[in-house]
Amino acid sequence: MATVNDVVLIYLEDAPVSFARVESILPDAKKDWYHIKLLMLKMPLQVVTWILKDDYINGQEFHMNGKKMKIKKVESPIENLPLSKPSSSPDKRKPGGKVPENIISFSDLKKNHEPESR
Repeated sequence: MATVNDVVLIYLEDAPVSFARVESILPDAKKDWYHIKLLMLKMPLQVVTWILKDDYINGQEFHMNGKKMKIKKVESPIENLPLSKPSSSPDKRKPGGKVPENIISFSDLKKNHEPESR
């Protein structure tokens, strides 16, 4: 089940249409129904509150205004990061330490893209 601060993908008629972050889930007066507040992650930002059964929050299809909808929790992809830091790598915080190739230094980027003085 999606919980507070989870990112979900909202489907309309089996097509993904928007990501949203779950802001809150509060119980409704009816058993197994909830007020789910979503921050829609598209421009312009918008907060919506839907009243849904717990099954719908768990990913079961439902209908809204005659359209088939579904909410699916987004799982972060697993990254293959090294478990330990190689002992030979220089510390980038020390003077003269090199920044790894896959990290972009904003100060270098700014230097390379500054307008030429006349």
